[in-house]
Amino acid sequence: MDIKFGFADTPRELVIRVAGDQDEHLQRVNDALANNTNVELEDEKGKKFIVRTERVVYVELGSSSQHQVGFAGV
Repeated sequence: MDIKFGFADTPRELVIRVAGDQDEHLQRVNDALANNTNVELEDEKGKKFIVRTERVVYVELGSSSQHQVGFAGV
C-alpha cells in the first residue's frame, strides 16, 4: 500500500510503500496529524521514515488489497 504525503509550499510529494493494514496506518497518521507530532513509518524494504506533520497538507492512503494484473481471471 502506498501512503502519499503532500506538503505546503512544495509541488513534490513523498510516497512511501508500506506493508500492513490500511486502518492501522490511517489511525497512526490521524493521531500524528491531530497532535501535530511526527509519524514514523517503515517501508517494505526496511527503510524508516520520520515525517513532521506540521507542514502536511494532505495524505492519501492507497488500497490494502492486491490488484490483479493481466487478463487472466477476469
